[in-house]
Amino acid sequence: MAAPSAPQPPRPRKEPQPLVIPRSAAEEQRLRLERLMKNPDKTVPIPEKLNEWAPRASPEFVRDVMGSSAGAGSGEFHVYRHLRRREYQRQDFMDAMAEKQKLDEEYQKKLEKNKMIAEEQTAKRRRKRQKLKEKKLLAKKSKLEQKQQQEESDQSQEQQTSEEEDEDTKEEEEKEEDAEEPSFVMGR
Repeated sequence: MAAPSAPQPPRPRKEPQPLVIPRSAAEEQRLRLERLMKNPDKTVPIPEKLNEWAPRASPEFVRDVMGSSAGAGSGEFHVYRHLRRREYQRQDFMDAMAEKQKLDEEYQKKLEKNKMIAEEQTAKRRRKRQKLKEKKLLAKKSKLEQKQQQEESDQSQEQQTSEEEDEDTKEEEEKEEDAEEPSFVMGR
């Protein structure tokens, strides 16, 4: 007999979760996400990509060449029919793969064409922006030059006016000096 073990404390029971029946695909997905987020440490199974179906490779060498011709046994027809169906499936698969490859190539060509068109438009717009930028710079430079020329002309005018004023003041001083000695006296 085994020795009696110490009584273990009762485990806390988990409350049963209410049964929720999802009414839409979105609700079902929400419930799954909630269940996953309850235990974030648990790994999530991510399904692998399924391989595409491909027919069995045709045999290198066919030993029993048969047909549905006369002389064949009644059981041979079913074997022939099965081989024929398999060959038709293989041919259909090859045709579908060729069509898929053709569509992929057309799609890639279309992508390249769209990319080239987009690059051309981008380059055209870039040139347009550069022209506008250069135009603005030229306008700004010409405006600055006009300001400088105007300031220079203002300064030269001030100098001319100051020179004229100097000449005027000299002439006035000379007149005043001349006016002190009257050359003739009126009314005597």
